[in-house]
Amino acid sequence: MMRAAAIRMLGVSGAALSSPVTPATPLGRSQKLAFAREVARLAVRSLHAELCLYPKPGLVSPVDNGSHDDMDAGTFMRSLFSLRHYFRKICLAGLNDAPFAQLKQLGIAAETAMLQATRGINTHRGAIFSLGLLCATAGRARAQGTPMTPAALRAAMLIRWGEELAMHAAPAANSQATANKAASIPPSRDGTAEAATAPAQEVVAEPLSNGLRVAARYAASGAREEGALGLPSVFEVGLPALLAARARGATVTEERVDTLYTLMAHISDSNVYHRAGPRGAQIVRDHAESFLAQGGTAHASWREQAIASHHIFMQHRLSPGGAADLLAACCLVQSIAALDDK
Repeated sequence: MMRAAAIRMLGVSGAALSSPVTPATPLGRSQKLAFAREVARLAVRSLHAELCLYPKPGLVSPVDNGSHDDMDAGTFMRSLFSLRHYFRKICLAGLNDAPFAQLKQLGIAAETAMLQATRGINTHRGAIFSLGLLCATAGRARAQGTPMTPAALRAAMLIRWGEELAMHAAPAANSQATANKAASIPPSRDGTAEAATAPAQEVVAEPLSNGLRVAARYAASGAREEGALGLPSVFEVGLPALLAARARGATVTEERVDTLYTLMAHISDSNVYHRAGPRGAQIVRDHAESFLAQGGTAHASWREQAIASHHIFMQHRLSPGGAADLLAACCLVQSIAALDDK
């Protein structure tokens, strides 16, 4: 049932998903390991690309710390280094057709490693979910011998884990009780936080997050809702923007800036809501929409406009970390799709 629904929703033919484009011979252990290492490398590279991008309003880069006084580019680099094994392991899990429960446990372990590396600063929780899910999906697609085009990847994700992702998202709809318990948890870039004083078993069962509190209060979407719908902000918003910029001859920096602004204009970023509420979210949308209305990076003074927005976001302590994580996910999807050409 989930398979048929996903195929109908995405407009991907059943034949395209059921007929392998490569021989159906099972991959050997060495082949799986080599593929998982390559996908992990692409995931880390995608997060590094997002980190290095500048200008990007309110966000940490090698140029400055944006709206943050608790993290810098070095914090993100330590986080990236800590996640390299996670991306390999979750891709292998996808290659071996692991259930979502196993993917979730790998994600929880990755969060622990990240927090240890950053001394408790939550830099990449949303990315651990979205990029991890994409790595697992790439593994699943490779094991089945199906294409790794964006549409086929999204369909493969929903067909294999769609129902479990929907159940994983369900707590966000009834999260007020959980959110109330998180009142004293320090915020992070992506609007989430770990319960540093909570028993370890409670954190493993259901990590508390400011993102859930924001979802309950403002109906803002987060990583869980994105996953349940097959990452629509990546496949329906971010990727089309990236490809449109590329088609007009934009540089890599320009296409990523356009993609980031497009995501900022379209998503309800739980981090922005957590830090500044609806007013802050409106400032983000207004700046993004104005930037895009003037042509985005096709405008001659786009860099000056983006830097001006950056300083305004810093004044209001706005940080669209959710959009930044989704930008990294867009970069990863493009890199995974390119593997079909190798």
